[in-house]
Amino acid sequence: MMSKTKLELTWIGKNERKKLEPRILLEDPSKSYHASQKVSENDIFDNKLIFGDNLLALKALEQEYAGKVKCVFIDPPYNTKSAFKHYDDGLEHSLWLSLIRDRLEIIRNLLSDDGSLWITIDDNEVHYLKVLCDEVFGRQNFVSNAIWQKKYSPQNDAKWLSDSHDHILIYAKNKEVWRPNPLPRTADMDSKYKNPDNDPRGPWMSDNLSVKTYSASTDYPIETPSGRVVNPPESRCWVYSEAKLKELIADNRIWFGKDGGNVPRIKRFLSEVKQGAVCKTIWLREEVGDNQDSKKEVKRFNSKDVFDTPKPERLIERVLTLATKEGDLVIDSFAGSGTTGAVAHKMGRRWIMVELGEHCHTHIIPRLQKVIDGDDQGGISKAVNWQGGGGFRYYKLAPSLIVKDKFGLEVINKEYNPEMLAEAVCKLEGFTYAPSEVDWWDHGYSTETDHIYVTTQSLSVEKLEALSEEVGSDRTLLVMCGAFRCEPSRFTNLTLKKLPKAILDKCQFGQDDYSLNVANLTDDASDDSIAVQD
Repeated sequence: MMSKTKLELTWIGKNERKKLEPRILLEDPSKSYHASQKVSENDIFDNKLIFGDNLLALKALEQEYAGKVKCVFIDPPYNTKSAFKHYDDGLEHSLWLSLIRDRLEIIRNLLSDDGSLWITIDDNEVHYLKVLCDEVFGRQNFVSNAIWQKKYSPQNDAKWLSDSHDHILIYAKNKEVWRPNPLPRTADMDSKYKNPDNDPRGPWMSDNLSVKTYSASTDYPIETPSGRVVNPPESRCWVYSEAKLKELIADNRIWFGKDGGNVPRIKRFLSEVKQGAVCKTIWLREEVGDNQDSKKEVKRFNSKDVFDTPKPERLIERVLTLATKEGDLVIDSFAGSGTTGAVAHKMGRRWIMVELGEHCHTHIIPRLQKVIDGDDQGGISKAVNWQGGGGFRYYKLAPSLIVKDKFGLEVINKEYNPEMLAEAVCKLEGFTYAPSEVDWWDHGYSTETDHIYVTTQSLSVEKLEALSEEVGSDRTLLVMCGAFRCEPSRFTNLTLKKLPKAILDKCQFGQDDYSLNVANLTDDASDDSIAVQD
């Protein structure tokens, strides 16, 4: 008997783990955008567009959104070793794996138990990415590899084969819980249903009455209304017992043909069938669009500087149809030209997008403004009768909380005002930032009775005594301050810690870029990553 083995990727730097700083988000109202008035009661205004490194942005979202995201769609750089204008896609293989892995781990934390991840990728990395996702999500949570036909015409200058497809890897947070929604029924599907006998239950289609799994109890002759006797095909039997068949005949659910002499078939009524279609794993361009469609769509928003690698709106529409319902939260941390947010907005989903490139301002914002104003009638707009409405808030990542002064000492960043400092320290310590309107010292909480106070002040014994008395015996308070002048254990309801010393080991401060846009890396990384069994 063969022993079970675990397939695992190993690469240079795999075991190096970054302790990411959970940054706070700073809104820039001048770049946020909202419709001038409500278009419908379902308008969503609290969507987020985040400008900054997407790994740090995912970390910034983790505390608030862990377990709350229904769908994550990402279109990461494909690592094709060919430069794009908006992405340097020529990453060393091992570095690419590490950077993708770090993002996948946070994405998994963000997903709800019934959530799912959808990743577009091409042949260059898909098989490595599959094994990597198996490690992070568990092989048992792999759902499928959908094939998207991205091109129609062959590439005549291809050295080998002209690639016509991309992959979409689909993983569930918990496959036992997650189920895809059905696709809407098409007119072509419904056209197969007729009503030749004017059945009052409406259109129907006939289906085979025999099955392969043989059972002697359902192998019997049937006499048709015309008097003809028929048996099931050789090695097959009928679906129903004789008693059940008589019930179905009495209910006019068995069709013997116009003359009553055909092999019997069961009638499937359109009104009773599943109101939707099971999605196949081949996604043709006629159904979800291709690269030409996506280029036409983004040209509407920036025709002078056309984004290189957009995805068609119908492709994202299919993903969100399968993975979400109205009001669900969708995240795209490689926003690109903003297609995910545009489609999610039109479909009534809440969304968060992250983008570091300048096309966040030159492509995404103009596109979303037209969507919100109702001026974007391309893509899926007409199909969903999009009229505009809603809005989004624009955020950037705060600078690092800890910086080095001119003497090389690690100090609190002077760009942080008291409110920013309190919020940042709450994140670092695992508290929910929620300043009290009653208690001046209450900046947040971890439980109903455990609170936090953040200040750069040096607190005297007298101040701490007064603070301890205000907190009372039924609550506890973590005091993060510049200094204190007493023994740390003096007050039973206060925990005293000094800033910045207390937080220096929490994470890696001072690094702003964990991006996938790394230039001038080695071309040949074939030995950097191998699949092994242990």
